[in-house]
Amino acid sequence: MKTIRIGIAGGAGYTGGELISVLINHPHAEIVFVHSNSNAGKPISDVHTDLFGDTDLKFSDTLSQNIDVLFLCVGHGDAKKFLDANPINENVKIIDLSQDFRLNNNSTLAKRNFVYGLPELNRESIKKSDNIANPGCFATCIQLGLLPLAASGNLNSEIHINATTGSSGAGQSPGATTHFTWRNNNLSVYKPFEHQHLNEIGESLTHLQKNFIEEISFIPQRGNFSRGILAAIYLESSLSLEQAQKLYSDYYESHPFTHLSLKNIDLKQVVNTNKALVYLEKHGNKLFIISIIDNLLKGASGQAVQNMNLMFGLDEMAGLKLKGIRF
Repeated sequence: MKTIRIGIAGGAGYTGGELISVLINHPHAEIVFVHSNSNAGKPISDVHTDLFGDTDLKFSDTLSQNIDVLFLCVGHGDAKKFLDANPINENVKIIDLSQDFRLNNNSTLAKRNFVYGLPELNRESIKKSDNIANPGCFATCIQLGLLPLAASGNLNSEIHINATTGSSGAGQSPGATTHFTWRNNNLSVYKPFEHQHLNEIGESLTHLQKNFIEEISFIPQRGNFSRGILAAIYLESSLSLEQAQKLYSDYYESHPFTHLSLKNIDLKQVVNTNKALVYLEKHGNKLFIISIIDNLLKGASGQAVQNMNLMFGLDEMAGLKLKGIRF
């Protein structure tokens, strides 16, 4: 099988590091360059120290067009600027991990059309696409908790979401709310009812359920752990628990990374993996949903590689059969 030649732009951050770690162990991938202006010439393992002994690659400040796919791991708002400043050959596929092309009204750049890269929603479109807008981490976790209901027309009330993310979700650049002394033994709410991922969540749900007009109330929280997202969701539903469980089992039956659990779930089951787990309970007329992912893998770099696999006709799980650290 053909080896996929890969370029990575913005390789010094968390998502870039996770991507490199997955791809150097991918059976069909060859990393041609990892671009970083500020780290050019340095060994990648000087920045991503967990890769010491795994790769001799160095950061580059130049781009090669002799690649099959370019991953953009640059900051939000910088992907468009990067592509404007560095035109990429049309035969090179692009997978963008920023939010620049996720929304319908932001999905075009010159002749490039971006498909929203949530495989559990758009798998067939991803297979035929040359350009992918990788979903946000909160958006991935929350949508995987709701897609089966939307696909069956069962979103008929306000949706209430409380979701907590680890500190790596804020990126590698240090800030007041990522400093260890502030984050440790602490919990805080930010952007209540206004988080930017609400837009892509809403677009996906209305794509599946055209008449969905209900409010989505989302309270994001910063947790005092490094990685992972747990979303606790509830809404009114006439479905019995057994009916809801069948809906979810049937919807995710053909999706290898997303699974319905019949037992309560916790973050350590998915951290360091590309898996998503969903658990359901029924309380009176309310359906309660827990959804969990690793924000850096299924919420970012792992999902990006999953999309690459689909785009190039590979086994969807290639390079992604990762084992979490349970304790």
